[in-house]
Amino acid sequence: MSKKILLSSKEIHIILHRLACQLIENHTNFENTALIGIQPRGTYLAERLVSILENDYHIPNVKLGLLDITFYRDDFRRRETPLQANKTKINFIVENKNVVFIDDVLFSGRSIRAALTAIQSFGRPSEIELLVLIDRRFSRHLPIQPDYSGSQVDVFNEEKVSVHWEEKDGKDAVYIINN
Repeated sequence: MSKKILLSSKEIHIILHRLACQLIENHTNFENTALIGIQPRGTYLAERLVSILENDYHIPNVKLGLLDITFYRDDFRRRETPLQANKTKINFIVENKNVVFIDDVLFSGRSIRAALTAIQSFGRPSEIELLVLIDRRFSRHLPIQPDYSGSQVDVFNEEKVSVHWEEKDGKDAVYIINN
């Protein structure tokens, strides 16, 4: 197994600020916008972006939710080991809100399809956008594209993109792993 660094901590820091600025351009004061981190790995990216928006760009009260899609996945019963569910934490109604789904890696599009189904339990958003740190462009199984992407990478299907967050893994980095 070989591991190659795709993004360093410094590069991730720059990308996160760029993504925050793009969100500000499109949502100004976030009054009618909610950021929804897709559990589990989109949580770290969503929380980091909210921190940047509030602390560095002084945008108060950015709505943040965390959405568990475990039981909405189409491969839920096809795995050898059962998936571990996470908690959904959305303490607001998404009805008529602009929702931005946030995930670390966009691969096949199946997680986003599951998120589109799961969010309906919380109302009908007026618009849904997608923000990802890494877009694996040529790996889609579904016609889903990000509105915001930190970096695009072209890798073979047997290669894995692994995002490490300081909060969970001890440092920020993105790796391409060959098995």
